[in-house]
Amino acid sequence: MPPPRRPTTGGTTTSAALPPPRKVPLRSLLRAASVACGVQFGWALQLSLLTPYVQELGIPHAFASLVWLCGPLSGLLVQPLIGHLSDRIAPADSPLGRRRPFIAAGAASIAFSVLTVGFSADLGRLFGDNVRPGSTRYGAIIVYMIGFWLLDVGNNATQGPCRAFLADLTENDPRRTRIANAYFSLFMALGNILGYATGAYSGWYKIFPFTITESCGVSCANLKSAFLLDIIILAITTYVTVVTVQDNPTFGSDEAAPRPSSHEEEAFLFELFGSFKYFTMPVWMVLIVTSLTWIGWFPFILFDTDWMGREIYRGSPEIVADTQKYHDGVRMGSFGLMLNSVLLGITSVVTEKLCRKWGAGLVWGVSNIVMALCFVAMLVITYVAQNLDYGPSGAPPTGIVVASLTVFTILGAPLSITYSIPYAMATSRVENLGLGQGLAMGILNLSIVIPQIIVSLGSGPWDSLFGGGNAPSFWVAAAASFIGGLVAILGLPRARIAPKKRSQR
Repeated sequence: MPPPRRPTTGGTTTSAALPPPRKVPLRSLLRAASVACGVQFGWALQLSLLTPYVQELGIPHAFASLVWLCGPLSGLLVQPLIGHLSDRIAPADSPLGRRRPFIAAGAASIAFSVLTVGFSADLGRLFGDNVRPGSTRYGAIIVYMIGFWLLDVGNNATQGPCRAFLADLTENDPRRTRIANAYFSLFMALGNILGYATGAYSGWYKIFPFTITESCGVSCANLKSAFLLDIIILAITTYVTVVTVQDNPTFGSDEAAPRPSSHEEEAFLFELFGSFKYFTMPVWMVLIVTSLTWIGWFPFILFDTDWMGREIYRGSPEIVADTQKYHDGVRMGSFGLMLNSVLLGITSVVTEKLCRKWGAGLVWGVSNIVMALCFVAMLVITYVAQNLDYGPSGAPPTGIVVASLTVFTILGAPLSITYSIPYAMATSRVENLGLGQGLAMGILNLSIVIPQIIVSLGSGPWDSLFGGGNAPSFWVAAAASFIGGLVAILGLPRARIAPKKRSQR
C-alpha cells in the first residue's frame, strides 16, 4: 500500500512519504496501565472476602455462587456497550479523549459500590435486621446485592476502556501490545498483592475502630476498613491514568483512524452479535480457549478462600463453634493469594520473552495444563485432609497448609498468562476485521462472562449434590483447563516472533 499523502499549503499533494509517527513512550504505557492496581485491589478483596461474608449474612453455601451471577450478567452487556460507546467518541470531542471519561466514571462507580457493600450490615440494621449470630439478615443481603451489582458494573465499565486505551496507545503493534498488557498484568499483580495482604490482616478494626458497630463485628469491620483503603488506592491510580496520560494523537484521528466498517451504523446489539459472521478461525480459536480457561478459573475464584476455610481448616461460617476456624482458613487463603500475586507479577515481566521464544499459543497452552495439574493437586490435598486426624487442637497439619499455599502460589503463573496473552491476541486479530478496540475487548469479554454464568449457575448445585464441598467444581475446572491447554497448543500459532528491524528513513 502506498504511503499516505498530505496536502501542501498550496492545495497540491506531495509524494514524499510521511515520517513515521512518534510512538507513545513505554513510561506512558506504564502510567496508563497503573489504574489496574486500584481496580484489582478491590477485586482481590472481593474475591477473597465476599464469598465468606455472604455466608455470614445467612446465604447458604449452595447458593453463594448464585450471588456472583450478577457479575457476569452485567459484564455480558456492560463491557461491550461501554467499549462500543468509547469507540464512537472522537478524541477531539472530549477533553479526556475517548477512553478516559469511561475509566473515570467506572472508578467513581466502584468507589460508591464498595462503600455500599462495606456498610451493608449497618444499612440492613436500619431496615430491621436481626443481628444475632446465625440469623439471616435479609436487609443486609438486599443492600449487599445492590452494591455488588454496581461493583461489577463499575469493574466492567473500567477494565474494558483501560484495555482499549492501551491498544490505542500501542497502535496495534503486536510486540508493544504484549508489553502494554504485561504492564497491565503487572499492576494487577501489585493490586492483588496489596488487596490479599489487606484481606489476610485481621487487625484493621483496631486502626479504624469506628468500623465496629452493633451490626458489624470484627470480621465485618475488617472488610469495611479494607474497602475504605481500596477507595484511596483507586483514587490515586485513576488520577495517574486519567490525568497524566494523553490520547495518542496519531491513532484514532481523521488521518490515522481505520475506515469505518460497512456495519458501523447498525444498532449496538446487531453489531456485537452480527460481527461473529466476520470471524476467522484464528479469532474463534482465541475465544474458545478463553472460554475453557475461564471455566477453569471461575470455580477457583469463587471458592479459593472458602476451600481453605472449609476443607483445610474444617471450619464453617454457619456453625458458631466453627466460625473462628473458618476465618483462620480464609485469612490463610488470602495469604496464599498474596503469594499467588507475587508470582503473577514476576511472570508478567517475562511473558513477552516467553512469547518471543516459544510462541504465544504454546505459552498459553502450557499455562492451562499447569492450571489443570494444580486443580488436581487441590483435590488430592482435600482427600488427604479429610482422612487425617487433626488432633485435639483442631489445627491442620503444617504439611497440608504448606501444600495448599504452594498450589495457590504456582497458580499465579498461569493467571498472569490469562491476564495478558488472550487480550493481546484478540487485539490484533479482531482489529484486523475492522472493529474498534472497545468492541474487540467487549467481544473477548463475552467468552469470559458466558462461562462464568455457567459456573455460577452450576457450581452450588453440583457441590450440594456431592456432599456440600468444593470438589465437584474443581473437577470441572481441571478438565476444562486441560482441554483448553490442548486446544491452545494445537490450534493457536506457535511461530516465534522475530525481533523488529530498525526502520529506515
